[in-house]
Amino acid sequence: MAEAILDFNKELDVNLFDSVVSTCLTGTGQDRLLADQLLTQFQQHEQAWTRVDGILQTSENPQTKFIALQILEKFVQTRWNTLAAESRNAIRNFIVNVIMNESSDEEKLKKQRTYLNKLNMVLVQILKQDWPRHWPSFIPEIIENSKSNLSLCENNMAILKLLSEEIFDFSSEQMVQSKITNLKQQMTSEFSEIYHLCQEILEKATKPSLIKATLQTLLRFITWVPIGFIFETGIIEKLRSRFFKETQFRNDTLKCFTEISTIQIPDKYNEVLLSMFTNVMTDINTMIPPSTNIAEVYENSTDADQELVQNLALFLTSYFTNHLQVTERYSPNKQVILHAHYYLIKISQVQDREILKICLEYWTKFVQGLFDEALTVSPMRKEMYASILSHLRVVMIESIVKPEEVLVVENDEGEIVREFVKESDTIVLYKNIKEVLVYLTNLDIYDTEDIMSRKLQAQMDGTEWSWNNLNKLCWAIGSISGAMNEETEKRFLVTVIRDLLSLCEMKRGKDNKAVVASNIMYCVGQYPRFLKAHWKFLKTVINKLFEFMHESHEGVQDMACDTFIKISKHCKRHFIVQQNGESAPFVEEILQNVGMITSDLAPQQVHTFYRAIGYMVAAQTNPQAQERLMGLFMSLPNGAWDDLINRIKQSTDLLNNPAEIKMLSNVLKTNVAACTSSGTSFSIQLSRIYMDLLWLYGGVGNLVSGSVASQGIIATKTPKVRGWRTIKKEILKLVDTFVQNTNDLSTVNSMVGPFLEAVLTDYNQNVDAAREAEVLNVISTIINRLQTHITPQIPIIFEATFQPTLNMITKDFAEYPEHRTGFYHLLRATNLNCFQALLELPPHLFKLFIDSIVWGFKHTMRDIADIGLDICGELIDNVSRTDPKISGAFYQSYYLSILQDIFFVLTDRDHKSGFKGQTEVLARLFYLVAHDRISVPLYDAAQVTTNMTNADYLREYVNNLLLNAFPHLKSFQVKVFTNALFEYNDSPSKLKLEVRDFLIQLKEFAGENAELYLEEKELELEQQKKAEREKQLRIPGMVKPSELPVMEEDEQL
Repeated sequence: MAEAILDFNKELDVNLFDSVVSTCLTGTGQDRLLADQLLTQFQQHEQAWTRVDGILQTSENPQTKFIALQILEKFVQTRWNTLAAESRNAIRNFIVNVIMNESSDEEKLKKQRTYLNKLNMVLVQILKQDWPRHWPSFIPEIIENSKSNLSLCENNMAILKLLSEEIFDFSSEQMVQSKITNLKQQMTSEFSEIYHLCQEILEKATKPSLIKATLQTLLRFITWVPIGFIFETGIIEKLRSRFFKETQFRNDTLKCFTEISTIQIPDKYNEVLLSMFTNVMTDINTMIPPSTNIAEVYENSTDADQELVQNLALFLTSYFTNHLQVTERYSPNKQVILHAHYYLIKISQVQDREILKICLEYWTKFVQGLFDEALTVSPMRKEMYASILSHLRVVMIESIVKPEEVLVVENDEGEIVREFVKESDTIVLYKNIKEVLVYLTNLDIYDTEDIMSRKLQAQMDGTEWSWNNLNKLCWAIGSISGAMNEETEKRFLVTVIRDLLSLCEMKRGKDNKAVVASNIMYCVGQYPRFLKAHWKFLKTVINKLFEFMHESHEGVQDMACDTFIKISKHCKRHFIVQQNGESAPFVEEILQNVGMITSDLAPQQVHTFYRAIGYMVAAQTNPQAQERLMGLFMSLPNGAWDDLINRIKQSTDLLNNPAEIKMLSNVLKTNVAACTSSGTSFSIQLSRIYMDLLWLYGGVGNLVSGSVASQGIIATKTPKVRGWRTIKKEILKLVDTFVQNTNDLSTVNSMVGPFLEAVLTDYNQNVDAAREAEVLNVISTIINRLQTHITPQIPIIFEATFQPTLNMITKDFAEYPEHRTGFYHLLRATNLNCFQALLELPPHLFKLFIDSIVWGFKHTMRDIADIGLDICGELIDNVSRTDPKISGAFYQSYYLSILQDIFFVLTDRDHKSGFKGQTEVLARLFYLVAHDRISVPLYDAAQVTTNMTNADYLREYVNNLLLNAFPHLKSFQVKVFTNALFEYNDSPSKLKLEVRDFLIQLKEFAGENAELYLEEKELELEQQKKAEREKQLRIPGMVKPSELPVMEEDEQL
């Protein structure tokens, strides 16, 4: 019976519909599932919008009404312009009447607030479609309407606020560019009427909810209204004198002052602005007396008072960010400025991350400005703020959060444990505080040193001892590495490390020692410049790290290994030369004791240790010395490897022993770790074990195949087969790592033949679930490194990998994700480097190659779709540069089908994220025709009687294609779009705007269109990162030592 709601030939039974909604929301089991399916089908039906008026008029269920309004809102956004003018006006008038009915009564206004908000949103969506062209009288109507009833006026304020937000804040991803411009101009031109209404309410109204609604609406207007309305009307003083001192209005009023503070104004308004600032600070003094400990009071305050603190932070930071220097120049009383900064210092101490972030954003700009100014002009302003800066140093030290290198943390139970999950928010916050601290240190090294030294002394004498205090101090010390000059850094750091080592000896208890140890490791890891300049200190630190590698407390060993690799990367040359007073290079002493040093480490930690030593081996430039070091370096894993391989050659039964499998995979992982850092020098080691590696790969592959043959596909899930596959994967990973990191391509070339022989047959003949995706990755790496030199091998590679992989990944869009990625990377590498080999493929295989690319960019996984689009664009470029006969045959066979498939993904809502790549391929295709680069006809000449060019044919073809696909579009809309494709195909930015506007006109693309703007956002972020990086590199200490490029001159001894 419930299915009757889907019969659109009969009048809707609203009671039945209410019942279905209630079952969907509160029912259980099968009934709820059925109700959910029925509701979904109802909402998706193209006639669902016709039921909205009946539901709103009859239903008493708020959820039912909300669903009806959702349906209508979607209809207005997507299909509004398909209706005749009379129907649009009828719906519009109906919604207006419902809103007036619901908002005219005070009780209804309070009770139906959620319902009214949704009604308001539907009306605003209609306005975005009809106003001003089809509803020019809207603003005068709503103004007049507001004067008739207070409740109605309050709701009308909410409508105006929503309209402002939709046009000025959220429009860019919802409307075409010309529409946005038109609406903004219309809103601005009619604002005076809206302003007079707001002014009248603020002068005469006594109803609190109406005043709040008006203040919140005014808040949305401030950023875009003509500036005279703010600074020439007395509205600022009216807000301050009438509402700011009232508890119930002060937060909304302060938000208005904050928005006013963001406006860039001409000099003639400076006096008004300064008056606002001075008067607001005078009122703040009364609300929050200067002696108040804001951080302490905040903890026990009401929500409104806590909001006031946050809003005050926003006001002060916004005002000073935009107007600090003007205020300094014109303000007769500098104490007001300093006074306001002291408030910000106190607010920065509040234990609330969001408030800290607000303050940090300003402090960063503030100290950066003082730093830049001190480099070029007299540092007068720096001296003016000296006391503020000193207080700020203390606040930043006490507020700093854990750097990502620190792995030892205190949990909620007060225990010291190893951290396993890194919080991205904490990492970002640390970087922001570090930036402020680095600027503060550059502004006054000695004050920073003095504050930190006093805090360290308080740890030593116990007056401020706590894990938290020590952590924050050491994190702050580590964060300013490089900001001090070398002499000061040396004096300061010697004291710090000496005191921390003493503290480690003084403190009793496992947790205490773990905390101190982690802080020692963090501090020394941040100061490679100091360690390079003081060999004995470096050696002492390394030996201390080796000591910590035996510490059983979780997290300490990990930090010791991580710190060791960081130091070895930056100080590698110091380990391989013989230092004064030493009998041999320190690296040899380490290598002779590797077994003892690593005896208590877990396998993963041992791999980190070997990666650290690899940097030292790679730093040795003498070939004989390097070979000797490599022999010493790999002696332990080689001993285990030789023993295992000899025993396996005698009896492969050894590979049935889980312990032996685990040992073998660990030896391989150790080789991978060593290869990662030692680069080309690893060829000495690889040449020693390479043939045994390939032999082992084949043998283990046979064991996997045999198990699958005898036990079926379930065998791939057993621990034994998984262990064998780990061995195969590590062998592939080792080869891949070497090929990526080596500069010796002749060695790579000599490796290829035996490698392909060992892996391709295994890959081709194995069952799907037992094929290693890493094979595709290694081959892609080899192709990218050897480029055209591997072209003769491409047919063999394709024969073994192409069809089997395609069969695996085309069954659905989800299974075998690693094979999908590897497959498309292989296709791309081949197209980029060995295009000639593709042209020599048999026609059916070449078509399969094209079909694979198309299937790739139709993929729902973004990374696969993006690679598919990249390959498609690069293939078109390659074809356009090849022999005209070959390119002509390609265009006649594939041009139109590729174009049609690109239009399919471009207009499909599931592929919005590929917008950048799609438009680039589209531009390439249209460029070829528009610039007459295709000499053969794209059409069937036998069916065309007139003299038709490819451009004529393509216009007609695209027009018909789009009109058939989207019959609700007008012919002129499609023609405008097609003309744009021909006109702007060599101007990417203009083309993207045209394509975006076209897509927003399509009903499929209404709603969330943020991904159409993804490229600009990503490019903007990339440019910001690059500029930020360049700026940071110019400021001493701003970039972590571990992130600095390692300069060879830094390594001179």
